[in-house]
Amino acid sequence: MPGGDAREAAKTVTGSLETLPYLPELPGRGPGADMIGRTAGMLVEVFAHVEPSGWRIGDRPGRDTRRARSWLGEDLDALEEFTQGYEGTLKVSAVGPWTLAAALELRGGEAALNDAGACRDLAASLAEGLRNHLAEVRRRVPGARVALQLDEPSLTAVLRGQIRTASGYRTYRAVDRAVVEGALRDVVAVADGPVVVHSCAPGVPFALLRRAGVAGVSFDFSLLTEREDDAIGEAVEAGTTLFAGVVPGTDGPLSDPAGSVMGVRTLWRRLGLAPGTLAESVVVTPSCGLAGASPAYARRALEHCVRAARSLADNPE
Repeated sequence: MPGGDAREAAKTVTGSLETLPYLPELPGRGPGADMIGRTAGMLVEVFAHVEPSGWRIGDRPGRDTRRARSWLGEDLDALEEFTQGYEGTLKVSAVGPWTLAAALELRGGEAALNDAGACRDLAASLAEGLRNHLAEVRRRVPGARVALQLDEPSLTAVLRGQIRTASGYRTYRAVDRAVVEGALRDVVAVADGPVVVHSCAPGVPFALLRRAGVAGVSFDFSLLTEREDDAIGEAVEAGTTLFAGVVPGTDGPLSDPAGSVMGVRTLWRRLGLAPGTLAESVVVTPSCGLAGASPAYARRALEHCVRAARSLADNPE
């Protein structure tokens, strides 16, 4: 979400989204509030600090770790205030193990992705940190069924060997798909509620994510191609929920709600799926985060998602 006021952000998401409120992230506050820093602050026995090149793993918690944890605590306080008595699904987000490994540097400046042992350690630390985080959210909002979103914008690039090294002159080798799937499965296993993986990059590996045990896949709908039809159809038939990013994440005109989900209806027809399953299989979302939008547009975008979802449910044909 845009801005830096945790209470205002929590008020917006809980007021706009009656059935799927979430714990906002406010990266505009600076390092530690960004998605990498926020998740780095959750890690157990792994610490990171900010270098000019980005976040780097260090020996002990420092100012940047303390700042990240403080801001997360502030966000949780605000969410707790606006969810008193709430019963229903509540979504929280963290960076997934592979985007984290691609973003966090080792002491020499190369990404953790370059070291298989470091990747394993990061995934284990993340799993334990998420276990603690989810328990804290459940304590603060006891009526909530907590859904975990793992943000993996770098996942496809990791699988394809497209993450650039520190020099920028070459790329790290592609990580074996079985290794990627296994680490994701281990992290997914710590959640006792549904897990959604979000990627706003092209080429989302729907089949791999389904095998890793995720309940839903969140993606930028505009990046889909017909080559992915089979994988999407198989995922839906297996019970995977599609979080379809059809609403622009930055300021601009919004079409009518029915128009926003026209492409989803077209996809359903192309796949030969029953229109009546749309409402139970699709969640309407912004195409990616709203941090680059104005606060006023962010509110309108969330409200637009709700109206578009109602349109999809009321008129699936």
